[in-house]
Amino acid sequence: MGFTIGISRGIRDIRSGSRRRIRPSDGTAVAEYTGLWGWDVVPGVRAAAGDCSCGRARCRAPGAHPLDLAPVIRAGTPLDEVTEVWSAFPGASMMLPVGRSFDVIEVAESAGRHALARLERMGLPVGPVAATPDGRAQFLVAPGAATALPDLLYRMGWDDPGALDLRGLGPGAHITAPPSDRGGLGPVRWLRSPALDSAARPPEARLLLGTLAYVAHRSGV
Repeated sequence: MGFTIGISRGIRDIRSGSRRRIRPSDGTAVAEYTGLWGWDVVPGVRAAAGDCSCGRARCRAPGAHPLDLAPVIRAGTPLDEVTEVWSAFPGASMMLPVGRSFDVIEVAESAGRHALARLERMGLPVGPVAATPDGRAQFLVAPGAATALPDLLYRMGWDDPGALDLRGLGPGAHITAPPSDRGGLGPVRWLRSPALDSAARPPEARLLLGTLAYVAHRSGV
């Protein structure tokens, strides 16, 4: 069984032993992100047996980056247009550009789960949180967080931010949207699904960062 992805330079077919991870109505799935949550979406590559469908022998992120010259489907694009555009990229994963509607703070999934439960018990605002098949939790926060992350951590008393297993993703980065497959490892899933308020206005990183840093530190002890 295989999957095929259309790209501007032709069609590349990669054989895979796994099934497609996106539900059959791909255009509808994309439109949910662009129409309901107000996020841009870009068609992404897929991976099988460690090989990326981009065809590069030394791809740095196999199965986890946008297709070359792929169009950005902007938030608010009508459903029929989304369906038409996406039909040109059968089997593509759904990638979300970071830095426009949200930035991302990434931490180990186990620490992320504990932090999420703690934040919800405290009644703090939490946006969508995704979990990747390689064991990372991705907290969607207000744009600008990635640039400010080192300074925010320092001001909170973390003199060595590098010792924490925290990473900020900002402009230029992309995350894989659930339920797309990432890197041939399996589907990305939501730990906390988007909601109308949190998708449009994700929380400021400073409201979550103290808890995330504390839990990440305790997890590494």
